Amino acid sequence: MSPRKILVTSALPYANGPIHLGHLVEYVQTDIWARYHKLRGRQCYHVCADDAHGTPIMLKAEQEGIPPEALIERVYAEHRADFTAFGVEFDNYHSTHSEENRYYSELIYDRLRKGGHIVSRTIPRPFDPVKGMFLPDRYIRGECPRCRAPEQYGDSCEVCGATYTPMELGNPVSVVSNSAPVLRDSEQLFVRLGDFSEALRELVQGVSWVPGVGEVRRVQPEIANKLGEWFSEGLQDWDISRNAPYFGFEIPDAPGKYFYVWLDAPIGYMASFRNLCDRLGEESPGFDAFWSAESEAELYHFVGKDIAYFHTLFWPAELRGGGFRMPSAVFCHGFLTVDGERMSKSRGTFIEARKYRAHLDPEYLRYYFACKIGAGIEDMDLNLDDFVSRVNADLVGKLVNITSRSAGFIQKGHGGRLARSLEDPALYDRYRDLAPVIAGHYEGREFGRAMREIMALADLANQYIDGKKPWILAREAGQEWTVQAVCTMGINLFRALTIYLKPVVPALAARAERFLGQGALGWEDLDRPLLGRQIAPFEALLRRVERSKVAALVEASKETLAPRPRPGSGDPEGRGPTPPSVQAGGLSLEAFEQVDLRVGRVLSAEPVEGADRLLRLNVDLGGERRTIISGIREAYTAESLIGRDVVVVANLEPRKMRFGISEGMLLTAEDPVEGGRIRLLEVERPISPGAKIR
Repeated sequence: MSPRKILVTSALPYANGPIHLGHLVEYVQTDIWARYHKLRGRQCYHVCADDAHGTPIMLKAEQEGIPPEALIERVYAEHRADFTAFGVEFDNYHSTHSEENRYYSELIYDRLRKGGHIVSRTIPRPFDPVKGMFLPDRYIRGECPRCRAPEQYGDSCEVCGATYTPMELGNPVSVVSNSAPVLRDSEQLFVRLGDFSEALRELVQGVSWVPGVGEVRRVQPEIANKLGEWFSEGLQDWDISRNAPYFGFEIPDAPGKYFYVWLDAPIGYMASFRNLCDRLGEESPGFDAFWSAESEAELYHFVGKDIAYFHTLFWPAELRGGGFRMPSAVFCHGFLTVDGERMSKSRGTFIEARKYRAHLDPEYLRYYFACKIGAGIEDMDLNLDDFVSRVNADLVGKLVNITSRSAGFIQKGHGGRLARSLEDPALYDRYRDLAPVIAGHYEGREFGRAMREIMALADLANQYIDGKKPWILAREAGQEWTVQAVCTMGINLFRALTIYLKPVVPALAARAERFLGQGALGWEDLDRPLLGRQIAPFEALLRRVERSKVAALVEASKETLAPRPRPGSGDPEGRGPTPPSVQAGGLSLEAFEQVDLRVGRVLSAEPVEGADRLLRLNVDLGGERRTIISGIREAYTAESLIGRDVVVVANLEPRKMRFGISEGMLLTAEDPVEGGRIRLLEVERPISPGAKIR
């Protein structure tokens, strides 16, 4: 059987902001999978790039007063530093703003056009009359036409999941100028997705045959079921052009038109691999060997479930129409929550990668993510208390504990030299014989199951050492060789566990390899125990997670309270002023003066299904109604709140929660007479709803 040739990609991070822990779910997952295959000796390449085009980058660069090229160059360096710190090892990391990407974008477009898959149509497009520019969908916000949720993007609702056109929004507003967009006719270019229906349906519903593994579904069942709706309705033409001004590649035969960012972004996978091949020269794996329509290599994309349809419909259509191979499979994953809720800047749980690494070892997070990752698309929760206890219990209390209990006796009594035979070969065989099981979990992206198997083996090792009690044997005359044999056994069990965990905690594994003095460990080393060799003096391989450092990280991640700009505030960028010195400990007087406190009358209230502490209130602010989600259910019933006049912080940005969007905050206080029970701050009539409180 010829060795497997595998190309793995992660979704391209957008080049207008930092990497955060939510992003790292994907990059760590992909890195673990790629490292596993490399550990098995396969020809595996992991490539990625910055997604460097589009209106958001153009506008951010304009706000900073720098060229877009300077912005993407700076962000590129920041992204590379973050990935390196978290052990995410790319064989090549490139940019979509590259000549390789331009070449393949134009090539694929030309082949689509010559194949009759490109059509031109004049359609109305949203236009900002103040800024004098056509608006991308995500630069228009308004009220969802289906569920009426406010502040939704112009393409889809994050509350109910509806999709629509920007002008279907209620009260649409340009986020660039805060003005109402108008429609203007514009000629645009479209890819006829329907031309590829049969091939795309085969991708979504089919399987790939992987040597030594068998059938692998090309798209997960949950995603395939969702995409079935697109096929049942008929695939619509895909708009691939955008009007100037736009930061990207101009379409060769359409002056003033640019490739839509989602056309050239996935081509970045090809461009990055092309760049790798050119850089390696004679050692190149060969571009066509992985991308030609006849390629027998494996191609896998890891992406978030929110961009599944781009990677399972639009991107494969580009590849098919451009004469290239389609993916072997597209693996989607869910989102990250922290302590059961979406990441929050106000709570300090929207954590950037660079802030995390300033406080904690990235190996902790890699291991915790691995414990949670499965092959499905369910969201993953980072529970901070569980994070501390699990890392300390597993990596420190179990794994590192094995060698710390064994190495000292080897150094003290035997000059650091291991015994020439295993004290319990049958136990070691149990470790080695689980290799196919653990390998199957890695292959199937069931990392959580792999971690459970590995930690069960770590428990066995500690039980072995507890039973043999080398610390007692070392005090008995004539037991020196028994102590050496027992501790050699412990070192070898630790070594086997290190091999199994190497894709997950590569930095810890590297420290263990230096301690063992053997060089880089491979999967095949499970068949060759380490015997009769010199090991280095033991040093701490990993320290315990300190809860105080986790708390400091959360505190450092809290963002200042930003007032919500009201319509007509005159802020053309829609940002509003940011009050200084708003911290967890309280507000400065200057900041407090900028908080907009208003009287709100509760019109209706109901419990939030699935949340024990939350109530959803409809509040009248004097002609304006707001939906507010508040954690006061333990103190108030929904019925008791109707008709009350409460105090509302009215100028906060809407907060997206698991259960909807909250458009303000109720002021509460703890009642010392009733043991700290939460009490609403209320006002007495005849003050009218909407009145300011000064």
